[in-house]
Amino acid sequence: MSQRSKGRAGIRVLIASLLLGVCGTRAEEVCENPLVYNLPSSSFRCSSQLSSSHGPVYAKVNRREGAGGWSPLVSDRYQWLEVDLGKRTHITAVATQGRYGSSDWLTSYLLMFSDTGHNWRQHRQEDSLGAFPGNSNADTVVQYKLEQPVIARYLRLVPLDWNPTGRIGVRLEIYGCQYTSDVANFDGSSSLVYRLNTRTSLTEADVISLKFKTLKNSGTLFHAVGSRDHSLNLVLEKGKLLLYHQKGWSSSSVGQLLFSIGSLLDDQHWHHVKLEKLRAHLNLTVDKNTQRVHIPAELNHWHVHTLSLAAVRGHGLQKPILSNRNFHGCLENLLYGDLNLITLAQQNTLQVSLVGNVTFTCAEPLSVSVTFTDSHSFLHLPTLWSSGMVSVALQFRTWNRAGLLLTFELPQTDGTVFLFLSEARLRLLISQDGRAPLELSTGSGLNDGQWHAVELLFTEDHLSITVDKDEGATAHTSTTSTTSSEIQLFFGGCPRQRNGETCRNPFQAFQGCMRHLTLDDGVVDLIKVQQRMLGNYSHLQIDTCGIVDRCSPSHCEHGGRCTQSWNTFYCNCTNSGYRGATCHSSSYEQSCEGYKHKGNTSGHYYIDVDRSGPIKPQLVYCNMTEEQTWVVIQHNNTELTSVRPSPGKSQHVVDLDYSSEDEPLAAIISQSEYCEQELSYHCRKSRLLNTLEGPPFSWWVGGPSPGQGQTFWAGAQPGSQQCVCGLQDNCVDPSHFCNCDADYDLWTNDSGLITHKETLPVRSLVLGDVQRPGSEAAYKVGPLRCHGDRNLWNAAFFDKATSYLHFPTFHGELNAEINFLFKTTSSSGVFLENLGIKDFIRIELSSSFEVVFSFDVGNGPLEVRIHTSVPLDDNQWHSVSAERNVKEASLRVDDFPVAIRKAPSDGLIHLQLNSQLFIGGTASRQKGFLGCIRSLQLNGVTLDLEERARITPGVRPGCPGHCSSYGSLCQNQGHCVEKAKGFSCDCGHSAFTGAFCHQEVSAVLTSTTSITYNLKDIHVLHGKTSPSSIYSDIMLRGDNISLSFKSRQSPAPLLHVNSLFRQYLALLINKHGGLEVWYKLHSDRDVEVLKSRVTNLADGQLHTVAVRRHADSLSMQIDQNTREDFNLSSDAELNSITSVVLGRVGEFDGLDEGIVEVFSRGFSGCLSGIRFNSITPLKAALLKPEGTVVVTGPLVQSNCGSSSLDNPFAAETTHSLSDQPSSSDPHQPLVNAIRSDSALIGGVIAVVVFLTALALAVMVRFICSRKETYRSQEVKASQPEDCQDFPFSSQADSLGAPTDSHKEYFI
Repeated sequence: MSQRSKGRAGIRVLIASLLLGVCGTRAEEVCENPLVYNLPSSSFRCSSQLSSSHGPVYAKVNRREGAGGWSPLVSDRYQWLEVDLGKRTHITAVATQGRYGSSDWLTSYLLMFSDTGHNWRQHRQEDSLGAFPGNSNADTVVQYKLEQPVIARYLRLVPLDWNPTGRIGVRLEIYGCQYTSDVANFDGSSSLVYRLNTRTSLTEADVISLKFKTLKNSGTLFHAVGSRDHSLNLVLEKGKLLLYHQKGWSSSSVGQLLFSIGSLLDDQHWHHVKLEKLRAHLNLTVDKNTQRVHIPAELNHWHVHTLSLAAVRGHGLQKPILSNRNFHGCLENLLYGDLNLITLAQQNTLQVSLVGNVTFTCAEPLSVSVTFTDSHSFLHLPTLWSSGMVSVALQFRTWNRAGLLLTFELPQTDGTVFLFLSEARLRLLISQDGRAPLELSTGSGLNDGQWHAVELLFTEDHLSITVDKDEGATAHTSTTSTTSSEIQLFFGGCPRQRNGETCRNPFQAFQGCMRHLTLDDGVVDLIKVQQRMLGNYSHLQIDTCGIVDRCSPSHCEHGGRCTQSWNTFYCNCTNSGYRGATCHSSSYEQSCEGYKHKGNTSGHYYIDVDRSGPIKPQLVYCNMTEEQTWVVIQHNNTELTSVRPSPGKSQHVVDLDYSSEDEPLAAIISQSEYCEQELSYHCRKSRLLNTLEGPPFSWWVGGPSPGQGQTFWAGAQPGSQQCVCGLQDNCVDPSHFCNCDADYDLWTNDSGLITHKETLPVRSLVLGDVQRPGSEAAYKVGPLRCHGDRNLWNAAFFDKATSYLHFPTFHGELNAEINFLFKTTSSSGVFLENLGIKDFIRIELSSSFEVVFSFDVGNGPLEVRIHTSVPLDDNQWHSVSAERNVKEASLRVDDFPVAIRKAPSDGLIHLQLNSQLFIGGTASRQKGFLGCIRSLQLNGVTLDLEERARITPGVRPGCPGHCSSYGSLCQNQGHCVEKAKGFSCDCGHSAFTGAFCHQEVSAVLTSTTSITYNLKDIHVLHGKTSPSSIYSDIMLRGDNISLSFKSRQSPAPLLHVNSLFRQYLALLINKHGGLEVWYKLHSDRDVEVLKSRVTNLADGQLHTVAVRRHADSLSMQIDQNTREDFNLSSDAELNSITSVVLGRVGEFDGLDEGIVEVFSRGFSGCLSGIRFNSITPLKAALLKPEGTVVVTGPLVQSNCGSSSLDNPFAAETTHSLSDQPSSSDPHQPLVNAIRSDSALIGGVIAVVVFLTALALAVMVRFICSRKETYRSQEVKASQPEDCQDFPFSSQADSLGAPTDSHKEYFI
């Protein structure tokens, strides 16, 4: 153990002593009395001694008798010093000292404890570290106070390391106090039954506690039976404790498992168990591990009348959980509330009855185990091969799937027998020269940590192996040996090869425990083996089983499945949504905003609002089609729904079920900058809120679960009992504050958005005035919509090297995950630092190309480094993710490969910090960071850097300049626009649209369709054009054309650019399916035609074309084909452009005959993403119609340029297992969107609306057909406006609502 841990332990004991003194505790009650000083010589034993004057009796602290301490004959790790305290004692501390007047002292050692002098148990710190710190000289006394006191009779000290210039030498003291207890022994057929005189509820008793020890892995500890035929059953099953709740008296009653806790509890060591009721929960504690479960409703007022201990059958009670398996072992200090039931049994109290042979001393069966600790472990035993027969039996337990159990050579043959584990099955292999190997296998899942019995019988003509008595395999063999001879058996592995040794191990060495070894029916005395009186061994721990369950309790978080080997554990994070060695780090972004700024588009995504915290990831819809990034959370009814009166009920109640659970839903609302939810009430003689003074007819419940009643309506202020029209003074009846409260016999509505986050989401509606004759009503509650991530853009700018922010201590004892972004122009600086007494954690930029994550948990400083191939001081945002857990430390920087540093397998694991957390600097004000830190999260909790920066000199809140990092997300000539929190993409000069200018604008044209984009009007001054008439954004000496098309027509026109001076540019498909560019830059010269070598473009497939001209140089690229370069005869300017035309050209003045022939045909097919310099004619016609665009003929917006769907909500990637909701037309009247409870009303409204819409459509069609051309101010599908004759219409703004991505124009 480190000096850090000793210091902490000392401080704790000092504080405890002071507190006890203040409370008036007598000095003798402090459990720190020296226990070794007065022990007789018979209390000391050792493995060996250098001489009689170096014997163990002289190993007493500060004593100088004999040689001044104990020293063994040989200094190695197989030596030990043992002290018998005479009886079980409360041990709180151990002190060591070197041998007096010598160079002999220990530098580290192990402590083992036992009640019997056998079956030793190693004491560990922090559940992992077993070594204790020793001395640095022969005189100083070094004391270690046990963090968890031990109750034992025997203590054994095992030297690990000692002074390299001396030998093992030690003097010892043990501190503690007397321990008293009441013990009962049960032999597997006995029990103790406690019957209560009065009805006592579990609430009154509160606690059942006990200690138990056993060698059996199954048995019932207690069976509590109470009123209403309910019982609680605590059973031991395969070394685990299970708590069942059982109902009913029926023999077929099956218990409900409430708990499963603990592991390897059949080790014949004492284990403490406590079951306690805390309000509505049950807590079950086993040793230091506690689990909690909600109490079943049937046990809230449950009264116990019988408590049966160590019994399966409750003497006429329910069917037992473990049939015919009573507890076999010892119970100690059995308490029911304040009652000691063992004491009552000893006093022959009438309430307690004993069944069978119950004794009040603990019988300790002798069972000696041996632990194979590593790959060098082996046990060598000789046995006699008599008449060609040998039999071997043993029991083993392990976590490893593979390992050698036994090997030996067959006498007088060249054969070898191997008994080993492979894939957790037992296998036997006999290998003989000149013969095919013989293989047998049996058993499965033998690496479960349980004891498994193996028997091997080998005769001249028969071979058998058996596992756990009921699984086995046999084979016939033939051996030639008939004489008796000695054979050498090697268990677990082989020694290092020496001359004459025949053991070889082609398999993995065994790591685990063995016991009950028998050879030819004779039990092997392992104590003799330990004393070197029998056989030989290496790297073994004898008389102890050192198996440790690293999965109980599990360090795997968030539902990760724990598996283990002998030395370590593994976490399977599959389907958990988390990653890392312990499934601690979330695989998902914290918000939709996070996905957007990784370049993702709209769709379903899992978001994890607290990252590595306890809240589960939730599937939400991220709408990124608007400037804001919206998270959309649906519930079970977002449609406009009519209300049907229910007979006998005065109110109509609507409960809403959201797709997200309550906890993540509240977190999403909290971290968002803005949230809204539509709430509408359509009414006809159905009042809503009544007057300000009167009780409301209707209300709704909203806010964090379970929600609170709200009496205001959407758009008004909380608590106002008004609707939005009341605030705006425009209600239909000025004497009321809601339109519906006017109680008119006409359809009206009160609708709006709820934007007060503390009242969201809407959980239920209670509609009251729906029962009167003539009353009609409908309601709509839209999905919850939120935007803005308060965590993602929370930033601070550090402009001085000596400035920093400080926060409370970071508590990441077992798991510490730190995520943030930074940008800087400085080559070094500390991002974060937190210190402890010895521990620390730090992340820093050590150079322009390196980030270092360093820490110390008591095992010495460790570092994880990432060296990048690009500079990190480039003033662009870079992400850092550092994690330290019990298995490893990892560091991620941007998308560079992660760096990992494994933790020591047997080291300290708790990170213990106590100083303030420093951000952007250190406590010494050295190595300060200059630049920005953003979105800093510690174990999923965002630190509010901006709030702290506002009050800290040298630090400013916020950090502008996001386009330098995220500008590349704006595609297709989109322009990045800076914002205080984030950025947006301006697609004004792009042929594309969408959040990142990534969505193609496409349309289907027919041969009669023409789109003409007219530039500014041309004013002729004295026969010359005004300079202002030239469109300023056009490159006169160069052209930049890009487009995609899909057609089967050839020849076919694509694009035509006309000039005032009879110059023009044309792009077309020739009759061979090839692309041609026609340039006429001089009115008095012939047109120049440039032809691409790529053909067959009229194949109905999508093709992309890019044409670039600068002066007289032109390049052309089609799809992924090689770029083609051309030269024009002139570098003249294309001046005074008047129009850009797509499809059919109507006027051919000045055009060559070949152009006229092609462009008069028109274009039939799809055009997409058309851009001529900064002009986007197709986008202007479809999405941003202006007075400069003239469209003739049909134009149908489509998605021919991509594979996406028509609905932009459905067009985006869906990152989920569920489909998106179906869409409905937002312009349909209610009857087509309503979830009606009245078919009659719905049918009538449907007929009226259909006839009205049909009449309007015919009128509009007739008017439009009279026009030959149409100069559009707004290109849109012709639709009737909402008519006041409609009772109400659905303006759905839900996830499933369609948009205008698919329109048809007839102009």
